[in-house]
Formats: sequence, C-alpha cells, structure tokens
Amino acid sequence: MAIQQDTIARPGGRPWLPAAMAAATGAVVVGLLCLLWFGLQQKEIAGSKVVNVPFTNAPDFSIGLFDGSTFKLSDTLASGKPVVLNFWASWCGPCADEAPVLQDAARRYGDRATFIGVNVQDVDADAQAFLRKYGVTYANGSKDAGPISIQYGMRGVPETYFIAPDGRLIRKWNTLTAADLEQFLAELQRASAARAS
Repeated sequence: MAIQQDTIARPGGRPWLPAAMAAATGAVVVGLLCLLWFGLQQKEIAGSKVVNVPFTNAPDFSIGLFDGSTFKLSDTLASGKPVVLNFWASWCGPCADEAPVLQDAARRYGDRATFIGVNVQDVDADAQAFLRKYGVTYANGSKDAGPISIQYGMRGVPETYFIAPDGRLIRKWNTLTAADLEQFLAELQRASAARAS
C-alpha cells in the first residue's frame, strides 16, 4: 500500500497534469481577455453622446416656468416651430459647459426654433442663479420636471432633444458642443422644411 502511494505521489505519475494546467491557464487568460473586451465595449457605449430612445414622437408635456408662465409642447409645435428641449441641473459640470452654447444658439435661431430648458433634481434658487450666471434668457422651468424626465426616459443631465413641428424626435444628444448644435439645428430645420412642403 505504501509503495502505491509513493508511485502516485511521483510527478511522473500524472502525465496529464501539465496539459491540464496549461489548458486551465489558457481558459483563464481567454476569460480575462473577454472581460476586458466587454468592459471596453461598455465604456464606449457609456461614453457615447448619442442615446437611443424608445419613441419616435416626442411625448407632450406642460412645465411650470420660473417666470410663472407655463410651456406646453403641443401648443408650441402647433405654431410650426421645432423645439430644442434641454434637461439640465445647476450642479452638473457639462451643463455649465453647454449653457453658453445653448444660449448663443437660442439668440441666433430664436425666430426659427423654440428653446426650452427643464431643470431636474435641483433647488430652484440654485437653478435661477445658474441661469443668471450664464445669461440664459430662453424659457426654463422645473415644475413637474420629475414626471417629464421619466416620460422622456432621461438617464442623466445634460440631455437635449430635437423635435420637429410634427412631433417627430429628430435626435437626442448628451453634452452638446457648438459644432454638434449647429449640425443638429440644421437637421432640425431640414426635417421641419420637408414636412412643411
């Protein structure tokens, strides 16, 4: 019995062991590479500015504005102007980067598009201070912002929706640059003109 145990304990008694260890090591390496690839794909998806939405027509909504009036999407679209809808918060760094870009576009395109800001997960006093700091003059509000953000499937701020006069969602984007905004406003104008003709 002792002789058999010595025979089993010898390295030469398991000729399959190196091959099994090599296979296990290979499987671990392949598994780690797959995890790395998956993680990089998720990072790329998360870093993407374009966001898919589960609807093609923008849901109608009403929001109480900081000046005491009410904005209703369907009323504005009925006037024939497209809408640029921006979700933002005063504590959001990218929103601060975006605010002057949106304000400049609202000033230049105000006769061709309606800009509206929806302030979410914020304190009204902080939001109004933010608007003053960045000189934002287009309509903004926060009343009923929670249900509106849920209705639109908002995942985080900032998010901007480009809505044609017929209610079609032309594009949804996160963190606009001036170049992005120019491109998307041109798309919005083309979509609006196509429907009008």
